[in-house]
Amino acid sequence: MIKGSNVGLSSLSADVGSVMVSLGWSSPTGEGDADVSVLLLTSDGKVRSDADFFFYNNPVAPDGSVQLLGKAPTADGDEDRITFDLTAVPPEVERIVVAASRYQGAGFGDLDDLRLTLADTSGEGLLRYSVEDAGAVGALLFGELYRRAGDWKFRAIGQGYGSGLAGLATDFGVDVDDSAETEPEETVEAAVIGASAVIGAVTAEAVVETAVPEPAPAVPPRTDARPSTAKKKVTLPKVAKKSLAENDAWRTARLFPASALKSDRERETRATSVLLSVMAQVPEFGRRLTAGFGAPAGRMETFTEVTLPNGDSPRRPDGVVRVERAGKLWTALVETKTNGNPLKQDQVQAYVDIAARRGYEAVITLSNDVELEGSPLVQVKTDGRRKNKVALWHLSWAEVTHQAQMLIRHEGVAHAAHAWLLQELLHYLQHENSGCHGFQNMGPAWVPVRNGIDDETLCQGDARAVHVVESWERLVRQVCLRLGGELGQKVLPVQRARRGTDPRDRRAALADRLCLDGKLDAELRIEGTPGVLALCADLRTGKLRTSIEIPVPDQGYPLTWAKRLVRQLDEAPADLHVETLVDGETGGPRGTLERLRPEPADILPGNGDRITGFRLSLFRGMGNTRGNAESGFIRSVDDSVDRFHTLVVANLERRAPRPRQPVVGAAAG
Repeated sequence: MIKGSNVGLSSLSADVGSVMVSLGWSSPTGEGDADVSVLLLTSDGKVRSDADFFFYNNPVAPDGSVQLLGKAPTADGDEDRITFDLTAVPPEVERIVVAASRYQGAGFGDLDDLRLTLADTSGEGLLRYSVEDAGAVGALLFGELYRRAGDWKFRAIGQGYGSGLAGLATDFGVDVDDSAETEPEETVEAAVIGASAVIGAVTAEAVVETAVPEPAPAVPPRTDARPSTAKKKVTLPKVAKKSLAENDAWRTARLFPASALKSDRERETRATSVLLSVMAQVPEFGRRLTAGFGAPAGRMETFTEVTLPNGDSPRRPDGVVRVERAGKLWTALVETKTNGNPLKQDQVQAYVDIAARRGYEAVITLSNDVELEGSPLVQVKTDGRRKNKVALWHLSWAEVTHQAQMLIRHEGVAHAAHAWLLQELLHYLQHENSGCHGFQNMGPAWVPVRNGIDDETLCQGDARAVHVVESWERLVRQVCLRLGGELGQKVLPVQRARRGTDPRDRRAALADRLCLDGKLDAELRIEGTPGVLALCADLRTGKLRTSIEIPVPDQGYPLTWAKRLVRQLDEAPADLHVETLVDGETGGPRGTLERLRPEPADILPGNGDRITGFRLSLFRGMGNTRGNAESGFIRSVDDSVDRFHTLVVANLERRAPRPRQPVVGAAAG
């Protein structure tokens, strides 16, 4: 589409009751980011109340018409995804505006490939709009969905706001209070979001440490409360652990015991039943897992031990999910694998065929594997003669764990009993006997590739190197899910534009580099950190390197910067490597933190070179085996990232100055 053009959704697909809109961009530096927002407007072009303004502090509409799903990595960079249940949009809402905003001082002109895509409930792309020449604007209207003669249409807008999110909000009837400041980090912020906001959600520590979870004390709503555009900071209270056990060897009774599981079939059956039952009982959790698959927000029921007729040999999928909304039914078959068991192509193909014949909308696969764009875990064929289209979706157990962690540890759920159910689910998934531990094996190509690098016999174009690169990418994405769930922050792998947009070509190029220098590289962007966390596995030396580059302030003196950095790293290990970054190709001084603590000036260049930043690095030995054992490569990567973030990055975060941000909104209704 081009700017200003419009199209009716019904002319693109017969299945547009629910649609997914994705906003994407890439950054030449790999550090650009933006936040999406959605506004529901009436015929006068204004919001009805603050409840019609959706952003990171207010991501879900109570009626399910809007849900912000957050960011997901793609071959072209990151995408922010939003689902719209158009059948649930209130009749007085005539327009749905989709926008995005950048942080203070940043403009959309710094980003490349600004784009909006729209897909139907089966995941099939219907349209794409590329925004050209966005310029130095802090907020951007990508497009809008609007009603016309009983049909929903989409219009490409591409309009920018130099005044940022505040200017955009003002145009649509949202009040702006620039005098408001963010709350201190040590307090728990309760964002008042519409009339349905629940204040005093259960915190995770209370669930973890007490046998009967209780909600936090309710905070009386302020009559002048406005939704804050500053991202919520939650500090969980420490609760003393109390136990009535006679000794520490006694085990607490669990709702979902895992100790008695003996076979893979038992693990698959138990895992499916545990997950589907919690999805049905905790609406926030069930909705979060299915919204990205095109399911509407409605009453959910889940089933196991299902038998479906299939000629002379009935099929028994692991489960079925059914969601009812306004008399319409959305259904999906579920196929589950645990431990290292792979999905079977013939089995999944059979379920896709059955789903098509019986009118199911989707088949959902669950396993410990992480699916990559351009490299699906299972290839299935669809019969073009069938009217009903079936979407094939995949969930990794790591993603299920991540979503449960985000809800009970950082965002909160409506009821204490729901928080307890999610905590029991988490305990089960993380139990050593559940078989739901996520990606755990670098694959059969790992050992021969390592041996080929050691004896210099690995040649470019070797398919085994591509398999190792794919396994590495799966591991990195799982690290992002795990770390993001623990921190309650967005953690995403960085996709550099210079590496190309086609995922297969990009992996082939990385495989060739692996053959040449024996290194696997990745970068993680952690929300709220001053730089990008870089990870390098050097298969020749057997070393893992974690590092981060910290830019210097715009003002001040080099010696002041060096002293401040050393003070910030007072809890960091003595073997932390510190390197000064300077203009030009020659590197600056470097040394260990142990040497720099008494003399910070030793890190400053003596030739007057201009300092641009500092690079902080930690090294450790790399695991040898391909699995997740103590001596395995996967465990060593997890431990390296955790150690570096805890001892280095977290210290930089706590001491980083927090810029003031405006508070946007009108009095909540």
